[in-house]
Amino acid sequence: MAQVLEFKLPDLGEGLTEAEIVRWLVQVGDVVAVDQPVVEVETAKAMVEVPCPYGGVVTARFGEEGAELPVGAPLLTVAVGEGAEGHRPAADPGTDGGAARAGEQPGAGERRSEGSGNVLVGYGTSEAPARRRRVRPQGRASGATAGSGTAGAGTAGSGTAGAGPSGAGVPGRANGRVRAAEPVDGPVPVISPLVRRLARENDLDLRELTGSGPDGLILRADVEYALRAAAAQGGRATRETGPHPDGTVREQALAATAGAAATGSAGSTGSAVPPGDVRIPLKGVRGAVADKLARSRREIPDATCWVDADATELMRARAAMNAASGPKISLVALLARICTAALARFPELNSTVDTQAREIVRFDHVHLGFAAQTDRGLVVPVVRDAHARDAEALTSEFARLTEAARAGRLTPGELTGGTFTLNNYGVFGVDGSTPIVNHPEAAMLGVGRIVPKPWVHEGELAVRQVVQLSLTFDHRVCDGGTAGGFLRYVADCVEQPAVLLRTL
Repeated sequence: MAQVLEFKLPDLGEGLTEAEIVRWLVQVGDVVAVDQPVVEVETAKAMVEVPCPYGGVVTARFGEEGAELPVGAPLLTVAVGEGAEGHRPAADPGTDGGAARAGEQPGAGERRSEGSGNVLVGYGTSEAPARRRRVRPQGRASGATAGSGTAGAGTAGSGTAGAGPSGAGVPGRANGRVRAAEPVDGPVPVISPLVRRLARENDLDLRELTGSGPDGLILRADVEYALRAAAAQGGRATRETGPHPDGTVREQALAATAGAAATGSAGSTGSAVPPGDVRIPLKGVRGAVADKLARSRREIPDATCWVDADATELMRARAAMNAASGPKISLVALLARICTAALARFPELNSTVDTQAREIVRFDHVHLGFAAQTDRGLVVPVVRDAHARDAEALTSEFARLTEAARAGRLTPGELTGGTFTLNNYGVFGVDGSTPIVNHPEAAMLGVGRIVPKPWVHEGELAVRQVVQLSLTFDHRVCDGGTAGGFLRYVADCVEQPAVLLRTL
């Protein structure tokens, strides 16, 4: 007899707690092999293909493309063992969450639309809760009429006789959002536990909201809109404990929903934002970058110092290296070599602050991060043990990581664990910047563009290749003297590359 096994989103490592479904690689009814990739997800670190540890027939998928799932949430169920072929769906094979769950009794399939398949609804519940997502009339044993779902619920595949139009029976709308027609038993479809906590901490009943996400999924924005609407009315809206006799929820109880898409002024047209405005979710790489930069500004008392340096000799040295036989040496590799030599002299900047222990932790290795701009946003790949690599090895590793970053193939391990960051913003055609420290590191070196400028060289005015170097550092790990000494040493190596011979 076939056994239905549930495969959950695994721990992807490096402290990641959630992932967004980018693309499903299998359909319900497909036969999968052990360790076959079944879904492509995007974490805050990279794109990852997730393999399934079971072999058998896919009976259900949980979550649509674009949905975010927490680690530990079910991804799909697989029927394994003898008789697994019998678990192929007879109809509507592309519907997520439509297959029977492990432990269901025969006949439970007639309530497929109410199963606890979607982890964002049930969180692993074994008993099917009532759902407020897409309403499928054939799944209602009681024969209740359609219309309590969101607009468009009557999609193809829901052709049971008696199903009304998608808007029929809807008790009312508030600024484009459908109000709940009746209290919902069981968990409410919410995009993440963090959104549940936000609602709980603000005494907001999620059962009074219908989300703007796919199939009515409640997003963080829905909860925040509701809270702002309640505050705009002079306090949190009073909520009723039950529906009115006519089956609708009181307007006062749904004040939060009514203002979910409002901009704060009365007479809203019902649009989520004013015409012409665009809302872009802070998620994925962009969200991770935003969180990290904000945390850096909150926690790190940073300071920045900078200096102009004559890079003419460094450029000549690189040209001489590349004129010789062997692989070409990149400029960023030479700058990285200078950084590792400077960190050996000033180890205070190759450290982090343990706030709980109130200790400064100095590292005995240099894992050098470097900023790389990609189509997915800014990422910071890490060159492991950069202090132990020569210019050729550094050039090769920078090229490999940059290519992987642009292709979205970086692993979480290649994006974390840095101890110091090199940021070459000169590639964008700018001279200077004040870098934000890459938390939890203690410092970042910024390098501007190298351009011809008037410069006093050997007592005479000359045109030289000049670059601006800037160092942002955590003032907790050192004072200005140390930071200035580090930056001055870097500038000396840029101006006279032979200085590096002392540390080779």
